[in-house]
Amino acid sequence: MPSEFPKKAVHGGKILEMKKRFGDSLLDVSASMNPFVPEFTCAYNHDDLAVYPDDSYTELKEKIAHTFNRNIEEICVGNGSAEIIRVFCKVTDGKTCRIDMPTFAEYGLSARLAGKTVIQNAKADIRFICNPNNPTGILTPRAEMLNLVKEAEEDSSMLFVDEAFMELAERDESISDIRSENLFVMRSITKCFTVPGLRFGFAFGDAELIEKIETARTPWTVNAFAEKYAIAAFDHYDELRKSAEKITEERNWYISEIEKLGLSCYPSQVNFITIKLGQPASKIWAKMLEHGISVRDCTSFELPDCIRVSVETRDKNRRVLEALSECLH
Repeated sequence: MPSEFPKKAVHGGKILEMKKRFGDSLLDVSASMNPFVPEFTCAYNHDDLAVYPDDSYTELKEKIAHTFNRNIEEICVGNGSAEIIRVFCKVTDGKTCRIDMPTFAEYGLSARLAGKTVIQNAKADIRFICNPNNPTGILTPRAEMLNLVKEAEEDSSMLFVDEAFMELAERDESISDIRSENLFVMRSITKCFTVPGLRFGFAFGDAELIEKIETARTPWTVNAFAEKYAIAAFDHYDELRKSAEKITEERNWYISEIEKLGLSCYPSQVNFITIKLGQPASKIWAKMLEHGISVRDCTSFELPDCIRVSVETRDKNRRVLEALSECLH
């Protein structure tokens, strides 16, 4: 338990709360979801809820194992990525965690809650990397990531890699196929299938670590609806390549239009763009709300002069551009 209890992490995606204040027509581009989701149906009925889920999640893990060519013993599941991060920090022995900003706030919070010390740009027992990174969208090539795995093996440290957005990057630089006692790779269906309300994440690692995580997580943490949807979603996993292609085309157009406004962006490879404003992000965030649009103020990422916008369909992106242009003048 940390000596000073940390504060809750700041996140975007507060659309339900925001719509109560600003109306149902509010356009939310603060949460980065796939605007080109594969179409399929997944029927539910009360019988699905009449029994406890199989807490070993054998059928679900078999589906994941087949999709990613991994063994069931190398797979853990959780109630979204956040739970997996929390449990990972709880069961690992390392005392120091390297978390270089800007990146996802849950890594630091989970580490501190587990009594670990967070440092930046220095060697540590555990290193967290988000690839592609949130909020910058920067994709680290596979070759570079493999070098980091080798470094972890040589140092007897642990490399935690969050690939939550990997499916939405057109180039596949994933290292989820790599087996190493020093590597833990986390994935999610939240972003790629646009189901943040469902809460389902999964990860790959050494069988011994996976067993600890599966023991420490809350029993039946993946509910029956989430399990059934995830099983159906993995049957359409290959269709996400088309999503990534469409996102790349739209993102490239979007960035060029943003630059016409005299702004610059981080070189994103995924479905969101972090824009460098040259002025306080909180100011533009408030002005955009007046135009009926919720963007992500990146101050909590230690980028106080940046906002992040998700890549949406062309009509929605044009609406954001028009509002942003007015807010800058």
